[in-house]
Amino acid sequence: MTYRDMASRSVLTWAVVSVGARLPVAMAPLALVFLARDRPGGYTLGAALAAAYVIGEIIGAPLLGMRMRPDRARPHLAAGLAAGAVGFAGLGVFPAAHPVVLGAFALLAGGAPAAAPGGLRTLLTALVPQRAVAQALSAESMLMSGLWAVSPAAVTGLALGVAPRLPLLLAAGLMAASVAGLRLLPPGWEADPGDRGGLSMSRLLARAWPVYVTGAASLALLSLAELVLPALLEQRGTSVGWSGPLLVGLSLGAAVGAFLYGLRSWPGSLRIRSVVLMCGLSVCVTLAALIPHTAWTAVALVLAGVLQAGALVTRNLSLREVLPPSALAAGYSVMYAAVGVGYAATGSLAGALLPFVAPSTAILAGVALTLVLTVVGALGEGERARRPASAHGEGPEPGSGAAGAADGHGDAGATVDSAVPAVGAEGPPVPGGGDPERRL
Repeated sequence: MTYRDMASRSVLTWAVVSVGARLPVAMAPLALVFLARDRPGGYTLGAALAAAYVIGEIIGAPLLGMRMRPDRARPHLAAGLAAGAVGFAGLGVFPAAHPVVLGAFALLAGGAPAAAPGGLRTLLTALVPQRAVAQALSAESMLMSGLWAVSPAAVTGLALGVAPRLPLLLAAGLMAASVAGLRLLPPGWEADPGDRGGLSMSRLLARAWPVYVTGAASLALLSLAELVLPALLEQRGTSVGWSGPLLVGLSLGAAVGAFLYGLRSWPGSLRIRSVVLMCGLSVCVTLAALIPHTAWTAVALVLAGVLQAGALVTRNLSLREVLPPSALAAGYSVMYAAVGVGYAATGSLAGALLPFVAPSTAILAGVALTLVLTVVGALGEGERARRPASAHGEGPEPGSGAAGAADGHGDAGATVDSAVPAVGAEGPPVPGGGDPERRL
């Protein structure tokens, strides 16, 4: 169970395709702000366009993810990414269009490719031996963290140094290139629809709600760091220009954390690991809000990134315990939407509080909300683990029985092995991708 287990040309191809599909997502919110900033009410319009983009993601991910067929995933992904490229191109080609038109393009750019993270992640885990699934998810998180670290500087440099429309045109080109790259990947992954035990997709996904709640909590703290950090620095009399380097440190910490998580097995069940990581993450964000020195704030944010990456990988592994292989792509897509909701909800809470309280207090309120979500998710997972499958007249739940025993002791890769049937386990590599559940 090492990173060498996933070294193959197919995984490298998947990584290149994922960069084309995911870098535009990392660039989009800031690029939309720069696109609108020179128009009357520019920042308000930019925020509205960014909101339309995120709403598109939240709506599109579950709707499209639930309709993805495992054996024909590639055409589905290609169509969504192509439509997303059209949305980005429309924003870049018609930057002076009516705000309603720009909003429609932003909605299309966010919604059409929103199932791609879930589909690509499922392809990735089918690409590698089953024993290397934890490493594959960690490597995906490292890649996404790198993209989120690079994108702010790239967008700012292109928008201010060349033209505000250029980042969106680049995003369109990258997403279109990812469509072409999909031809080098397998058409889908192996999954038997009969593994659902006669349950509908909606009911299966609903049973995983505790995992979605905790996933939303993990991204909620990132929302606090990104959106309130400039105001926090200003409160301390520190230049807001430091917010960029501090957020880069957060992303780099996440990349390091994802790498460390995949290096070895870890003790305890996935549920316990998740709670411990989320509590540690909350402590780090709290320290960043309360410590008055910028250098120590930077240290706290880097540590927060390290713990956040582990929390996100743990959530993805937990989802594999709960859902059968045929529902994984849809489950990852719903997770993508859930973390988007958590990000938006906590950011909105902090934004609503800022006019009335200090930025540090707004951050603490967001941390409290995150801890509530973490407790709710953990209690829900505990209840699901204790509930006998026979009480519902169903077969054994994914992750029950032997899987539950494996989950209680150590190896993340072994947990996945025993929790779900192999998804193309030792077969020919099949690519995949995904999101640190965006931002994740």
